[in-house]
Amino acid sequence: MTAHNHSHATNYNRAFAIGITLNIIFVLIEAVYGWQADSLALLSDAGHNLSDVLGLVMAWGGFYLSRLRPNQKHTYGWGRATIMAALFNALILLVAIGGIVWEAIARFSHPVPIQGNIVMWVAAIGVIINGITARLFMSGNKDDLNLRGAYLHMAADALVSLGVVIAGALLIWTGWTWLDPALSIVIAVVILLGTWGLLRQSLHLSLDGVPASIDLAAVKSYLSALPGVSEVHDLHVWAMSTSGIALTAHLVTPNGPQEDDFLNRVTEELHDQFAIEHATLQLETGSRTCALANHT
Repeated sequence: MTAHNHSHATNYNRAFAIGITLNIIFVLIEAVYGWQADSLALLSDAGHNLSDVLGLVMAWGGFYLSRLRPNQKHTYGWGRATIMAALFNALILLVAIGGIVWEAIARFSHPVPIQGNIVMWVAAIGVIINGITARLFMSGNKDDLNLRGAYLHMAADALVSLGVVIAGALLIWTGWTWLDPALSIVIAVVILLGTWGLLRQSLHLSLDGVPASIDLAAVKSYLSALPGVSEVHDLHVWAMSTSGIALTAHLVTPNGPQEDDFLNRVTEELHDQFAIEHATLQLETGSRTCALANHT
């Protein structure tokens, strides 16, 4: 028997539309003022923020695809697209980190003074825009890995922009040209710490790993303790999307098949106790050899 218990998640279409629009506007502002101030830093950051727009578009695409109904060719739907979007966002962030560190190392050897107040004001605008965009995804960042990717992208950019503002103020005050690249490396390390978890989890889920929120031993203990169940095997738990979890299991019930209310109760309890929304349970009256019996 299969149970579907679809949660009515918050619709983030509006958040993605606002975030993408704001960041496109910011890219244009950076490009215009970077050209006026003859600032390679601003022009480079405009290119970086353009990649962030791509990351948001990718996350939005995954979010949209995950809401499409299953069909003859995709019987589970398109939920896996959110996992792929989270993985790509993590990879894009790693590339951005590499670019920041590379530029910072180069500036230690060849310091480039920040172009005065214009750069600081534009960076301050970046803090506001990226902060607002990150705030749009904050509520979903803990429960949905795809939304976490979008959130980390924007939070990282807000942090980078804040670093530019601080470095600019300190540089004008002290004249220390090494502050800009030094702070850039510190920021890159902070972003890396957040991105590594996103990369590890998205890669794990893409390989059908058990979601971090699931204690597989606890799930098996619960199923084994059900009245009339003598054995549990072929137990599999995986992520259908960054916010949906599925389970399949064979329950050996020697006394014969149970009533439908038994299966209904079990699937409801799996949802309530473990947040498993899609459970498929097969009842068997006798033991049989399973390829994965020794593992699950």
